[in-house]
Amino acid sequence: MVRIGIVGLGFMGRIHYLGSKNLTNAKVVAICSRDKTKLAGDWSTTRGNFGPEPGFVDLSSIKTYCDYDAMLADPEIDLIDVCNPTHLHPEFAIAALKAGKHVLVEKAIALTAEQADAMLSTAKAAGKLLMVAHVLPFFPEFRFAAEAVRSGYYGLLLAAHFTRVIAKPDWSAEMADSSKTGGPAVDLHIHDTHFIGLLAGVPKSVFSVGTVDGDVVNYLTTSYLYGPDGPAITCSSGALATSGRPFVHGYEIYLEKATIAYDSGGTPLTLFTSDGKATHPEVPGGGDPIAAFTSEIQTAVDAVRTGIEPALLSGQLARDALLLCHKECESVKSGKSITI
Repeated sequence: MVRIGIVGLGFMGRIHYLGSKNLTNAKVVAICSRDKTKLAGDWSTTRGNFGPEPGFVDLSSIKTYCDYDAMLADPEIDLIDVCNPTHLHPEFAIAALKAGKHVLVEKAIALTAEQADAMLSTAKAAGKLLMVAHVLPFFPEFRFAAEAVRSGYYGLLLAAHFTRVIAKPDWSAEMADSSKTGGPAVDLHIHDTHFIGLLAGVPKSVFSVGTVDGDVVNYLTTSYLYGPDGPAITCSSGALATSGRPFVHGYEIYLEKATIAYDSGGTPLTLFTSDGKATHPEVPGGGDPIAAFTSEIQTAVDAVRTGIEPALLSGQLARDALLLCHKECESVKSGKSITI
């Protein structure tokens, strides 16, 4: 049994708690927060943009900590699930690793590549797993696409375009605070750079255009430049939509023998094959976003049991995704192509 301690009881902490309810051979045994109201089970303020309405949680069977060091000293915790704001990830993850705990940390891994490098080196020195909770590959439509590309079943990846657009978050002060999240070009767009890295690896350079609010890039369109033999990949992502416009993400992926399309705004997962047919593959877990988080956390749990880092939660992949976001912001601001 893998015993999990969650630190940070905001929206993502609640989602991870809900996702952990359906784990196999694992359970949440402890939580940590500075908010005594939340430690008492009142999670009514942890509202987000999906999931069930927050309310009261029965924590009678779970240890509660307001002191993080005390939580780390608990020998009955194997895995620390770091769900506090991004700017705190390095401090909390590194402390957990040094305390001999495996770590699952919410995306983004950190605010800077240098912080991410420190986290990776600490994990290596401690002999513990540092896993980053990028949930997108666990959503059924994206899982199908990743498996199709990585398997080579439909031939090589030729090109792709990804989309991820929201209105500026008004449901969380922390989400809207770029000093804590890195702004939309990191907190939101890193889903895309992580998935692109998973499919095609790190490009040689990027060229991006976009819009800037103060010093924060809030929308961009990027070309990922892999060279003459690489795939032609682009992405449009950001928090620029008018308030009330529903969140939309999706893709069109072009392989040698198939095209895969999906748009959460109206196009179901569709596979177009070279025989001219269009089908809608059946994928398990659709319609319940919490299920994707259960799958993500289960993957981390299984890794703790085996000691093998899972590719989908790779700390290095998460670090490279963060670096891409920063290089794209540099390109937007400079108007130039930026070498990775």
